[in-house]
Amino acid sequence: MIPRHAFPTRRLSRPILASYGLAAFPLAILGLPLNVYLPAFWGETMGLGFSTVGGVLLATRLLDGITDPLAGVLSDRTRSRFGRRRPWIAAGGLIAAPAVWLLFVPPEGAGALHLFVCASLVYFGWTLINVPHSAWGAELSADYDERARITAWREAATLAGIVFSALVPALAPGGIASDLRTLALVTLALAVPALLLLLLVVPEPLPPARRAPRRPLRETIAILGRNRPFVRLLAAWIVNGIANGLPAALFLLVVTHLLHAEAKAGVLLLAYFVAGIAAVPLWTWLASRTSKHRAWCFAMLWASAVFAFVPLLGPGDWLAFLVICVFTGAALGADLALPPAIQADVIDVDHLEGGMPRAGLFFAAWSMAQKGGHALAVGLGLPLLETLGFRVTAGGAEGLGALVLLYATTPIVLKVGVAALMWRFPIDRAAQRAIRARLEGQA
Repeated sequence: MIPRHAFPTRRLSRPILASYGLAAFPLAILGLPLNVYLPAFWGETMGLGFSTVGGVLLATRLLDGITDPLAGVLSDRTRSRFGRRRPWIAAGGLIAAPAVWLLFVPPEGAGALHLFVCASLVYFGWTLINVPHSAWGAELSADYDERARITAWREAATLAGIVFSALVPALAPGGIASDLRTLALVTLALAVPALLLLLLVVPEPLPPARRAPRRPLRETIAILGRNRPFVRLLAAWIVNGIANGLPAALFLLVVTHLLHAEAKAGVLLLAYFVAGIAAVPLWTWLASRTSKHRAWCFAMLWASAVFAFVPLLGPGDWLAFLVICVFTGAALGADLALPPAIQADVIDVDHLEGGMPRAGLFFAAWSMAQKGGHALAVGLGLPLLETLGFRVTAGGAEGLGALVLLYATTPIVLKVGVAALMWRFPIDRAAQRAIRARLEGQA
């Protein structure tokens, strides 16, 4: 019997939280091969060339502008004996599983069409899992602090998946083709039990008695725009995504050309993500003592203070940079765990004003904003780096000041701006409980 409940419980058991969070683990494992290994594998090993691969992968990501809101709206409207979110997550797994294998272990002679079709199906399946999964988490509890606990489990599993993905090739080295085969096997082997636990163990709240009315796209977008706390949070999420995306895109350049420590890149990345996992309970605790938005602001200001030391570094200072990676990685734990929990609160505002919960729609917009922030960081940051004078020559790198400016100084400015935007965010613990009380009065 699939567990369901009409009203979200106040505090969820650890087995339920683990079953919910673990579904993010295999999804996160895909991140490294999709973003790092895939372009080099298809461009060099499969012989397509980087321009072709870049164009094909860009085309697949443009489809997210259609599939993300589609997944959100359809899962909001679904009524079935299995729930609203479960059917789409199951469908996403069935679509993505064979596509992952064909993308990472293609047949001999596979070309651009094979890459486009398989990559599109992987991203589509990933969306069908991720958007309903995130919306489901927002619906698991109506409690302000419990929501932070739910997202903390999910994002800790996400960070663990990223770390695991980096460790697999190190533990079983054999070249890029072998690494992709191993990662595909591991991802598929772990995804099956993780998704089964989610679908069979985690309770899903009963849907509202009446269906959400069908609206044209323009009116659907207007719904999002009228929710002022959501717009404020979304703006903060996009700008902070750029602030995080710039250092991510420039990390290897800093390690190679500023620190002259390319061989230490793996250790530094591992330290960064492990620190993020370890710090998640700290930020969740701080949010319970203050508020989720204030705890997030503290994390962003903390990261800004640590980034301020980067301009003092030079060749050989990789140990000092390791410390910076640990402390900024700790702040990453807050970036991942707290904003989605705040997102659940702004969905309550929409529910109160519109009369219907639309978590899928809101998390679809959230997913698009996340991808957009990272795309802007790469799409604007790398050309700007060259414009400001950074060059790699046979004798070394020129324009290191531009590299440091974009890697550290620009994120400081952006994060301080986001902290100022979020410091007086209108939905704190008291406001959210008042909203929930009004919602329960309408039920």
